[in-house]
Amino acid sequence: MNDLIVIKVGSMALVNDKGDGIDYNVISQLSRDLNEHTILVTSGAAVVGKLDYIKRNGHELDEHNAFYKSDYASQGQTILMNLYREFMDPKFSLRQVLVEHQHFNDVDKRQHLLGLLERCSQQNAVAVINYNDCISSEECRKMEINLLREKNKEVVECIDNDETATQIAVLTHAKKLLLLTLLEGIYLDKDDPKTLVSELTANTKDELITKICELQTHCEGASRKGANGAFAKLEYAKYAVQNGIDVIIASSKYRINDILNNSVPNTHIYIK
Repeated sequence: MNDLIVIKVGSMALVNDKGDGIDYNVISQLSRDLNEHTILVTSGAAVVGKLDYIKRNGHELDEHNAFYKSDYASQGQTILMNLYREFMDPKFSLRQVLVEHQHFNDVDKRQHLLGLLERCSQQNAVAVINYNDCISSEECRKMEINLLREKNKEVVECIDNDETATQIAVLTHAKKLLLLTLLEGIYLDKDDPKTLVSELTANTKDELITKICELQTHCEGASRKGANGAFAKLEYAKYAVQNGIDVIIASSKYRINDILNNSVPNTHIYIK
């Protein structure tokens, strides 16, 4: 059985509570739990790049400039990779993989990506994946997606790294998909911590999809502007469970092993 675990960490999980600096505690403990059986899909390049730019220049970039996100992301990528490398177990190699929607919508590119990720596990290396915001413009992406839709019924957009992580999990036939966020999981009432849904399970895929749809009616809000929040995470969870992958949604403040051992709060979605 494939024991691979795909882990996704969100942008806001990597910065401190004030939003003005990197949360080194989260990055260090996350990095220490990475091994040859894990793939990390990381957001945060643009956020970290923005913080670094402000630190060095005393002001933000003009966000009316269409390229500001690319500029921040290219600055933040090196910082994130250096941090993961610094805190990772030195016996493992670290390999950065930047992807775009085209790598999932083209059969040959999907196979090339799969081969790269499989070799990481075989060669004692950890793949750290991010969407290639540095050179991917929103205008070009939308145009390319529209052209693909004219040819195919289903198109992977990679509109955020939750989707990217789900696609990676399905591509590699991962055992589990772990989505790390600021919250401890999915709530029936986001204002009441006691309503955390610790387990969502069923005997069949169809029954579980129905339960996920019902849970989505309780979801609203997101951790940052432009994010789709819990609703979108559950939408991607449907695709994962349809492909036989367990989904866990948990807080980035916890150790990976503690989450997997169910010794800390989380939402676990799986077929019995």
